[in-house]
Amino acid sequence: MLFRSLADFRASERTFQLLTQVVGRAGRGDKPGEALIQTIHPEHYSIQAAAAQDYDAFYAKEREFRERMQYPPSVAMVSLVVKGRTADAAMREAGWIATRLRARFPNGKVLGPAPAPLSRLRDEHRVQVFVKSRQRNAMRLAIQSVLTERPELRRKVIIDVDPINVL
Repeated sequence: MLFRSLADFRASERTFQLLTQVVGRAGRGDKPGEALIQTIHPEHYSIQAAAAQDYDAFYAKEREFRERMQYPPSVAMVSLVVKGRTADAAMREAGWIATRLRARFPNGKVLGPAPAPLSRLRDEHRVQVFVKSRQRNAMRLAIQSVLTERPELRRKVIIDVDPINVL
């Protein structure tokens, strides 16, 4: 199983954790064991490091990837999920939020809007916007400021600071 292809920056970490656990449990006591990993990405550093049980190599590569792509822990990240009765309404509101955030917080990186992975839940359509920055407080103030402009949106937006799961 490889989580790498999922739209989640922690996919390689999850892959490494799972495979390390499986490989570590191969064998019993003094009896050596073997774990076979079937993947279409055998060259990926998470697979290679897990197979070798090399935590340091995985950490170094993952840290480099996250720094280059500006993902936590090198930056702070906020997920905003905007809910709406229709997909168009949710996209329109999320688009407004993203546009205002870009104007109010030019030093941050605003990604989206895009349909959330769970694009419909409990008869509500969901659209996602991500904000990333090294300036955590400025990012928080920009989000607060934008939502203060449209108080009716506050009930339609789920804010997750440093999300563990972005799916």
